[in-house]
Amino acid sequence: MDFNTIRQLADTDMQAVNALIQRRLHSDVVLINQLSHYIIGSGGKRLRPLLALLVARACGYQGERHVDIAAIVEFIHTATLLHDDVVDESDMRRGKETANNVWGNQAAVLVGDFLYSRSFEMMVDVGSMRVMEILSTTTNVIAEGEVLQLLNCHDPDTSEARYMEVIHSKTAKLFEAACQLGAVLTGLSAEHEEAMAKYGMHLGTAFQLVDDVLDYTADAEEMGKNVGDDLAEGKPTLPLIIAIQRSDAATAAILRSAIEQGGLDQIDAIMRAITDTKAIDYTLERAKGETESAIASLQCLPDSDYRQALESLAWFAINRSH
Repeated sequence: MDFNTIRQLADTDMQAVNALIQRRLHSDVVLINQLSHYIIGSGGKRLRPLLALLVARACGYQGERHVDIAAIVEFIHTATLLHDDVVDESDMRRGKETANNVWGNQAAVLVGDFLYSRSFEMMVDVGSMRVMEILSTTTNVIAEGEVLQLLNCHDPDTSEARYMEVIHSKTAKLFEAACQLGAVLTGLSAEHEEAMAKYGMHLGTAFQLVDDVLDYTADAEEMGKNVGDDLAEGKPTLPLIIAIQRSDAATAAILRSAIEQGGLDQIDAIMRAITDTKAIDYTLERAKGETESAIASLQCLPDSDYRQALESLAWFAINRSH
């Protein structure tokens, strides 16, 4: 299945999610309406809510609460984007100005807080302590991941293990929760629940590793941000970590300095080092391994269009160009 076919499979459910998002975004404060609609409507794949819908259906769920779960996951994701862009001082996302660049950091942070609190109101509406437990833990782990990334920023001694810990906390955890909750809603066994959680964790990890690769290889217009943005912010992502490990002392010194100082002054030398050390190939192989592990986690599910869609999404995560 290609991505459009997958979206069509979940189209009715996704329309319900979008309608719920629009209703629950409403606030009597005009600025909250403006800013939250701006970022929610700014594009993106809606991959996390799509996963929540597909896993629920693949697990045999026949109710409507998966729509609430999908909307909650999107609200949490959007809140993290608002806060991320402030922390990173970003001015572009998905080819548009970031909300903090349009309305300022204070408004972006506070509307991010609004989205978090609204998501918790919606969790209460679902009426499941297990759902509350998973999502509250998830938001806490994401926050820890944000702090871990901040500690790694401008640190050229960041190890692969430390970086993977950031990915698992900051990015993959919400994928994990979105998928796990499909099994929870259906009332499946602990083994099924764990399998769906693993699928989400592996898929989210693969997705982020490919993002790391695209930061150095993608077309800037297609990505909606500038190539090398992570490097400019002093973020030691996996391609750079591997390039440092595999380079000679002189080249490693250039790479370490780039992380410490930020900026793109040495971008040509850095790109050569990443190419010469095959750091991109290494990162893609790690992503492929995560994808294969994600697909293996689906074996407990009966065959269906929804399961096939989940398998296709796993391959999409590593074969995309943006």
